[in-house]
Amino acid sequence: MTTVTHRRSAVGAAGSPGMLRLGSALMALAGLAFVGYAVIFFVRNFTGAFLELGIGPGEVDVGRSDIQAFSPDLYEYISHLHIAVSGFIAAAGVATTALAWFGVRRGLVWAYLTAIAVPVLGLAVALPAHYPYDLDTLGHLGLIYLATAVFVLGALIALRPLLTARREQD
Repeated sequence: MTTVTHRRSAVGAAGSPGMLRLGSALMALAGLAFVGYAVIFFVRNFTGAFLELGIGPGEVDVGRSDIQAFSPDLYEYISHLHIAVSGFIAAAGVATTALAWFGVRRGLVWAYLTAIAVPVLGLAVALPAHYPYDLDTLGHLGLIYLATAVFVLGALIALRPLLTARREQD
């Protein structure tokens, strides 16, 4: 039987385990905020609001009933997209939270890099489409920007102890 052991990080020796814990906690909190945004996105699909948070008559000149009256099939298609997107946002939030809390907090560089890659990939794909169509309202993207700012702050706080520990291990 093969036993796999994981080498513990030398973060304690780096003298700043508190900063690593703080940084990883902020990263995890931001991940939970992504999950919260996904829940809002999901719930709005089944309410009279239907359209995404922060998107209203100024951005889209029709609402739920107008879309249903125009084309019930189009309405179902948009609804299915809302559900799918909310699922992927929540999944990215859960992954980010788990990587930060269980990996970054322990000083694992691979977890740090993966925790960064998950939201960066999602945001790099999703955000640019908002701007040409004037869907970049503060009400729509504000919570995501806030969560991203908290995440970046946490990632920056965690970076130094991670790099210090890595140098000490080498």
